[in-house]
Amino acid sequence: MSKRDYYEVLGVNKSVNKEEIKKAYRKLALKYHPDKNKGDKGAEEKFKEAGEAYHVLSDDKRKANYDQFGHAAFEGAGGQGGFGNFDFSSSSFTDIFEDVFGDFGFGSSGRSRRSRSNNRGSDLRYDVSINLNDAFSGVEKKVDYTTYKKCKTCTGSGAKPGSKPSVCNYCNGQGRVRSSQGFFTIQQTCPQCSGEGEKITNPCNRCSGTGKTQSSESVSVKIPKGVDDGTRIRLSGKGEAGSKGGSNGDLYLFVSVEPHNIFKRAEENLYYELPISIADAALGTNVEVPSIDGGKTKIKIPAGTQSGKQLRLKGKGMPILRRNISGDLYIRILTEVPTSLTRKQKELLEQFKALEDTKSNPLIKTFFDKAKKFWKN
Repeated sequence: MSKRDYYEVLGVNKSVNKEEIKKAYRKLALKYHPDKNKGDKGAEEKFKEAGEAYHVLSDDKRKANYDQFGHAAFEGAGGQGGFGNFDFSSSSFTDIFEDVFGDFGFGSSGRSRRSRSNNRGSDLRYDVSINLNDAFSGVEKKVDYTTYKKCKTCTGSGAKPGSKPSVCNYCNGQGRVRSSQGFFTIQQTCPQCSGEGEKITNPCNRCSGTGKTQSSESVSVKIPKGVDDGTRIRLSGKGEAGSKGGSNGDLYLFVSVEPHNIFKRAEENLYYELPISIADAALGTNVEVPSIDGGKTKIKIPAGTQSGKQLRLKGKGMPILRRNISGDLYIRILTEVPTSLTRKQKELLEQFKALEDTKSNPLIKTFFDKAKKFWKN
């Protein structure tokens, strides 16, 4: 059976670069991978065909030979059909997989113990609650928590002092074991030594071979001003100790800010409603209002202020984290209608009502003018 053109197999043209060739092969390899198409011989053949095409076109020298001579450049003296001299059970195909997909554990022959980065200690989480005033000014909090520290007896090795770990017999110190599936070999983490390549036969009495012991820790943390609900603070190296020389994990503080009984927060801005009387709304007034710093601010309510009007006090909101500026304070006017009146108050309101005209209440007049037109239609 004649071979298809390698460029046609990958669905690319001759002018593409190596990255585009790799991208095209990756797409086909994922689509026709035997693990995704079990028992499908057609998919397996396409998978092999794509691998052969990538093997040739990804190498400058092989690609140049192919561009000049075609498939004849790789045919042996025996004129093998199918996939020529390309051996899919050898390391050449494994190299393709590792080149395109990274270390998937396919047939690597090198020593592959677990790296120290994988021995890093676990990160820890601690939830801390503060009030809005603390979030405004910043606060220092003492955090008490339980973690695992490096064992002082064995200095984290897990082995009894004076002894050493022995090479794992199951994987011969490799940290990985191989198993064959189809035409390629898969490497997996050794189940006996968990990828370490060695086993502790004489464990430390204090830590029972773990290399770590439980410890109660305390740390003082400065929570900066401007933190918001959900802010995360990272304390590097304050998490659990690593194993086998791995680094410590980190401690993460998750800040929650308690609701305030006056102020409502939206990012760096603060809001609250200020109730005023009908008389103050109509005549205007000056009033002292609270600010988040604990002080008072005098504001002017203009005559004729309508309920719902919003006043802005610039820079009176929350500080913005790690910036030397603050948000604003927005005050929404809420006109309170009296629910209980004395006889004198009723008389005065009735007199006021008798004196009202359309100039006093332009919105009322406008609305009912529209309503009359609506009813006529």
